[in-house]
Amino acid sequence: MATSVAGEEQPSLNGIISEPQTKKLTDLPTELLEHILCFPVLKHVDVCNVSCCCKRLHDVCHGRGKVWGHQYKLRWPRLQRFYRQNESCDWLREYKTRHRVGIQIRRTVESISKRFFTEVVLGDSFAEIESLGMPEHFCEDELLFILNSDKRKSLTLKYYAKKILYFLRQQNILRSLKTFLEQPAEQQSALEGAVLVDQYCNPLADVTLDSISAQLDEITEKVKKMLRIKNPSHPSLRIAQGNCSVVEDFELQRQVVCALNSVLYEQLQYKGNECDYYNPLNSYIHQVLLRHTGIPISLSVLYMTLARKLGLQLEPVNFPNHFLLRWCQKPRGSEDIYDFVYIDAFGKGKQLTAKECEYLIGHQVTADYYSAISTTEVLLRMVGNLLNIGKRGEGNEKSYQLLRDSLDLYLTINPDNVQYLLLQARLYFHLGIWPEKVLDILQHIQALDPSQHGAVGYLVQHTLEHIQHKKHPVTPEVKRRSAPEHLEVQYSVGLIMKHKRSGYNCVIYGWDPKCTMSQEWITTMRVHQLSNGANQPFYNVLVQDGTCRYAAQENLEPHSAPLEIGHPEVGRYFSEFADTHYVANEELQTRYPEDMDETLGTVQELYHRLTPGSANQEEAPATDQNSHQAMSM
Repeated sequence: MATSVAGEEQPSLNGIISEPQTKKLTDLPTELLEHILCFPVLKHVDVCNVSCCCKRLHDVCHGRGKVWGHQYKLRWPRLQRFYRQNESCDWLREYKTRHRVGIQIRRTVESISKRFFTEVVLGDSFAEIESLGMPEHFCEDELLFILNSDKRKSLTLKYYAKKILYFLRQQNILRSLKTFLEQPAEQQSALEGAVLVDQYCNPLADVTLDSISAQLDEITEKVKKMLRIKNPSHPSLRIAQGNCSVVEDFELQRQVVCALNSVLYEQLQYKGNECDYYNPLNSYIHQVLLRHTGIPISLSVLYMTLARKLGLQLEPVNFPNHFLLRWCQKPRGSEDIYDFVYIDAFGKGKQLTAKECEYLIGHQVTADYYSAISTTEVLLRMVGNLLNIGKRGEGNEKSYQLLRDSLDLYLTINPDNVQYLLLQARLYFHLGIWPEKVLDILQHIQALDPSQHGAVGYLVQHTLEHIQHKKHPVTPEVKRRSAPEHLEVQYSVGLIMKHKRSGYNCVIYGWDPKCTMSQEWITTMRVHQLSNGANQPFYNVLVQDGTCRYAAQENLEPHSAPLEIGHPEVGRYFSEFADTHYVANEELQTRYPEDMDETLGTVQELYHRLTPGSANQEEAPATDQNSHQAMSM
């Protein structure tokens, strides 16, 4: 870097030629030097080098100055929301801390694949991130940086970064939920609680109370617009956002209900989801607002919140099998069930008498079921619905995740529920995760209910055996294509395939020289109808629709036009998508050490030697649309 410039010789006033004037870079004003050093092409290394040149430049590049503030904002723009505008901050210290956190996080993420590749479901694998004691927002920013890098590369790194981010956000949401539950009951909002449930089950989605409230404010304005047409002097029109004023007159309340029903069910077309009732999306507030459909409790929370914004107090009713709201028709304070009208938010706001409520479920109930319940009870009912959906699931990772999440939520709200504590212990035991936590749960159950001694004793014994087993890990099986028993295996891991009969696209992540499934499975999936039956290679494949299947060699063929497979587990096995195939990560290559060479040879033969226009001749795979064996073979 040039530090001085020589000017031309200039005559002085007395006619004598003066010495050449020398100007240095360091002679420039501080503001101009800062402007130069904030030029976008300069990186932090350049700033470090410049600051070492001399004391003047070192002072210009001081930690609280503009130069390091610019470097920090340039490299980590997402973190700006954590700083107040024009805040005086030691940007150099912040830069060093964030840089160090990035290195530590990346090292931790890189190590997880090697340590937990064999785990079917990851349990407490990410707790160590919390134990690093680093600023939480720095950790999250680095994980997001990993996730937003080149889409086709670092797939394994992204796979675990996503799971860590999921875990960290859930821990943060649990803390918020505990704080929420510590508030006085009258200060707890059912909407805020429902948003926390939504956030916990969807921690990677952009769901905030502010965004949900803003959408409800828009609906409220539509209702006010309709009210204004019917009654320009209606007191609800004067209620400002966030005001809890109550409309006392019954006729004015009725006008609010009519306008709300008209906007919600006629204008915006909200409805109960009768066709897909057990879809968990029906319980998530942001999805209810997006899809305009839900179940009784989620629609009731929206309806009750909107009514409150308009000055109408409705109370939640934990009616069996059908959540309702009640609207008092008498002076406040009455507890006679016949003094209320019951609103069915699932049934387009239909108003019911106490007797008509029983027609919804087909049998009589006691007066207790018509009582108003607290916000905490509303959340328990909402989480209980998700629990039941998780139990009804297909036993895949998605349903297990829902079951784990809903159990976490339920036991945060009601930590001494023995039934669900035992379910949580059994779930963790079944999945083979968190054995030490299983023992803690079982100890807690025994203290709460000694009558559970039999179930607790059984799980304690087998959990201790599992802990001992984990201390002596089994050496992974290595499958070499060159082995005599593997000579019939035609395909290799990483190849993108098409199923001849079912037509689905998939990628191979494992294989067996013969079918290894049980005889019951072989019979159920009609493997005997195949030409070679079970006596042929079978492949573990990740399918485009998100399922994992076990397919027979005779039913697979290389895809004529390879494409990415949008399966959530791709990153667990592969590090990169290379246009025509997937590259196995280090752990998968350890188990199939000769497969990548075979994959590269197959790809070269299939795709890179084709002449333009010949690809179409390679297509036309044999398909059989009448096959019902999509989940096998």
